[in-house]
Amino acid sequence: MNQVTRIPVISPNGKSLMPTTSARARKWIKSGKAIGKRNKIGIFYVQLLREPSGYDTQSIVVGTDRGKAFTGIAVQSKLTTIALFHACLPGFYKSKKTSKDRQSVTGKMAKRSELRRTRRGQRIDRTKPFKSRNHRQKRFDNRRHKKLPPSVKANREMELRVLIEISKIIPITEIRDESCGGNSKKNGFGISPVTVGQEWFRLQALEIAPVTEVDSLDTGKYRDQLGLVKNRKDKSKQSPETHANDAIALASTAFIQYKEFHTANSHGHHWVGQCVVTKAPFIVVTRPKLFRRKLHQENYQKGGVLKRLGGTVTPFKFRCGDYVQTTYKGKKISGWVGGFTNTNKTKNVSIYDHNWSRIGQFNPTNIKLIRRSTKLCVVA
Repeated sequence: MNQVTRIPVISPNGKSLMPTTSARARKWIKSGKAIGKRNKIGIFYVQLLREPSGYDTQSIVVGTDRGKAFTGIAVQSKLTTIALFHACLPGFYKSKKTSKDRQSVTGKMAKRSELRRTRRGQRIDRTKPFKSRNHRQKRFDNRRHKKLPPSVKANREMELRVLIEISKIIPITEIRDESCGGNSKKNGFGISPVTVGQEWFRLQALEIAPVTEVDSLDTGKYRDQLGLVKNRKDKSKQSPETHANDAIALASTAFIQYKEFHTANSHGHHWVGQCVVTKAPFIVVTRPKLFRRKLHQENYQKGGVLKRLGGTVTPFKFRCGDYVQTTYKGKKISGWVGGFTNTNKTKNVSIYDHNWSRIGQFNPTNIKLIRRSTKLCVVA
């Protein structure tokens, strides 16, 4: 059996069909039967220009292997692996860092509370008696929503964003989600923010496809049966061995099972079913590390000037998060806009890679806009 990459296919009216081989997709595009496109998470697919011969589909399962700072997502059918994802979660960008990363959701929330305390203290008139001072109002029980930490919610929303974009071009029949331990329904609400976030994710994912929980203790067994390798030393490494292979193992539980058998002479367990792992595009998905618009920085610059900080607007035609391309010493450079400098002497735009490390600063007249911001940084 030829293990070739599969290309997603959609009908002229946008209905997702079964993926096809890359050779057939090329023939369709060359003959004018289809056009090639790329969605917001970097998957190349083709849209037919004529009505398909049929709309029948086979089972396609998505596996999600959740970690603290990274999540692996795999799209698997019985005979092929369609796509693999490594999602860098925005809640905790650097899990091994002792202090909070200021660009993560936890770091932003910590900084916001720090600035709020400072402003609150400045409002108090300490010349008045204590009872007459401008203290904050009593809060009492004014929480309107269930307690889901912003960092956990941001992580789960990142995973849902990837699943929603996948479901637009691939007919997903089931989502297999790994359990992280604990159950708030049995042990009481709020036992763990991760558990609460996991159950919230499954409720939202039900709108895409049925969700099945898979015991985390079974992941290794299915991974070994498929002959996949796991990197246990550095899970932040952007490779299939860190999280994506586990996601394939979770998706394979829909096609193969380790079942018990009894015969006249023996008994035991054996594998039943078929699941073929093939080559597939490996896509890394991150979120641009942008700050919300603030009036100014906390510290004064030279001359007592408070410098502007945050936001996505630039004085040029670009916005922060736009995917652009430029040339440097004859080489093409692609990246995402992350900032700018606009003074009498210097006017340039900062371009960053998908890990949000600055590539360099370039003249805006030499930058070409490729795609407007999707609030995602995607690289294959």
